[in-house]
Amino acid sequence: MLSERIQGEFNVHINHELYSSYLYLAMAAWCESKGLRGFSHWMRAQSQEESQHVMRFFDFVLDRGGDVELRSIAAPPSAWETPLHLFEAAHSHEIEVSQRINALVDTVLSERDHAANVFLNWFVNEQVEEEATFADVVARLKLVGDDGRGILLIDQELASRAAAAAADASSA
Repeated sequence: MLSERIQGEFNVHINHELYSSYLYLAMAAWCESKGLRGFSHWMRAQSQEESQHVMRFFDFVLDRGGDVELRSIAAPPSAWETPLHLFEAAHSHEIEVSQRINALVDTVLSERDHAANVFLNWFVNEQVEEEATFADVVARLKLVGDDGRGILLIDQELASRAAAAAADASSA
């Protein structure tokens, strides 16, 4: 059984994960509107991955006898100056998500909820990967600067990202 405090904080986090999915979908739309279909594809896949994170939290709360309380999702930005600015914003967002996950870990440790701690360990590791992936794209975009050919090469590379598998949501 989840404590009321953990249930409440997990419900808040579900909202943050929904926002993440929404943000990356907005980024995909912006990329598509700029003719950057590879960037758009990559962000669509990222949005799907965030939706799977939502379902992990959703199922965990329900499996532990808690109640899921869905809340309004804030509107994300809809435009960025350049692909670099977009990826810098996404990288900053992932750093914020990591901080939120760390705060959740602190909460479950203070509540001595070992099952919730084990559950959150997957997210701690996932966030290390997320931050590194976004930082890598930012670094490459900085290398190419405003060179359209370089941006198009990165666009082609990002187009090869496989969509997140639905099975991922049930593993861990």
